[in-house]
Amino acid sequence: MQAMKKKLISTISLVALIGVLMLPATQTQAQCPMCRLSAETNLKNGGTEGKGLNTGILYMLAMPYLLVGTIGYIWWRNRKQIEE
Repeated sequence: MQAMKKKLISTISLVALIGVLMLPATQTQAQCPMCRLSAETNLKNGGTEGKGLNTGILYMLAMPYLLVGTIGYIWWRNRKQIEE
């Protein structure tokens, strides 16, 4: 019974944390029209500005997944050590 209570509390805490982290997310445009136009024009003229912009976006996109994955792994490892 005690283990079930702990699991329920941790699940509720995790859901609350995810909910709080999602609160500041607002709907925004992907890029301003001038940035998009500039990147497209540069790519058409043989430049690499658009590729750099895409790489930067991919880095920013990957960071939250890396953070959540690292925190999840550390949490899992610590829980596994406690159970043993």
